[in-house]
Amino acid sequence: MRSIEICAGAGGQALGLEQAGFEHIALVEIDSAACTTLKMNRPHWNVIEGDMKAFSAKEHNGFVDLLAGGVPCPPFSVAGKQLGHDDERDLFPDAIRLIRECNPNAIMLENVRGLFHPKFDVYRESILGELESLDYKCIWELVHANHFGVPQQRVRTVLIALKREYFEYFTWPVGLAAPPPTVGQLLVDEMACNGWEGANNWAQHADGIAPTLVGGSKKHGGADLGPTRARIAWEKLGVDGSGLADMPPKSGFIGNPKLTVKMAAMIQGFPSEWEIMGRKTTAYRQVGNAFPPPVAKAIGIAILKALSAAPNEELEMTQHDEGYL
Repeated sequence: MRSIEICAGAGGQALGLEQAGFEHIALVEIDSAACTTLKMNRPHWNVIEGDMKAFSAKEHNGFVDLLAGGVPCPPFSVAGKQLGHDDERDLFPDAIRLIRECNPNAIMLENVRGLFHPKFDVYRESILGELESLDYKCIWELVHANHFGVPQQRVRTVLIALKREYFEYFTWPVGLAAPPPTVGQLLVDEMACNGWEGANNWAQHADGIAPTLVGGSKKHGGADLGPTRARIAWEKLGVDGSGLADMPPKSGFIGNPKLTVKMAAMIQGFPSEWEIMGRKTTAYRQVGNAFPPPVAKAIGIAILKALSAAPNEELEMTQHDEGYL
């Protein structure tokens, strides 16, 4: 199963889709630090650094099973001006262009929940209308990351579209039967790795899931864990949300620890060995803007099953959906 990934970022969605069984023939990303992250963790991936608007998928026409990506969220984020299609950063039109060029069997596009605001109803309908004119059937849902094992209150919209002959075989994944780990359960070993004696006691009190990680934009936001409301939620978990630490707490540390970029990436669902490249603020921005790999994996498995189940297809499943309801 071959895929093209647009706005690939730090690779959260791409990693999850790889785990589901997709092979990426191209990953397009404009941010140089994110491209370095992709190349560091997956040297064999075909990472194309540049503006998605300048990328053409024509050469891949007829050879793509899935086009996926997370188009920029500022046009629809409640933290911004919500200009929608009037925002120059809106890349949905270019995503549609690429879909026309490569004619994939399936599409997966992620964005912030603000896209479901009533003010964007007409815009969403126009996108669905364009895809339906290209012979796709669509479903657009709100997805909760914590339903898929991610210890974070992260909600995103995900648009799935499949060619009509495949759509009837698609079933939206419900999620994992077990709840996600708490922040303490997930991070206790990392908190203790530098000799902090209080890690186990901290983990017992960090007994909930995290608020939504916010990466911020290049113009605004630094290496902190969000606005005042988010920082209060982090404080209840025993985490200092005013910034990020360069390393885990040392022996003798007293107080609420800060997260490192690696810890934030783990909360986002990245495996601990996935390296985020760049200086702290740049690296954290990649993490905060990423799509959780476990969510992408679950949805990717559902897409792969639909593409494999259609009549006259000789496609072999490469990943099973064990653990999913």
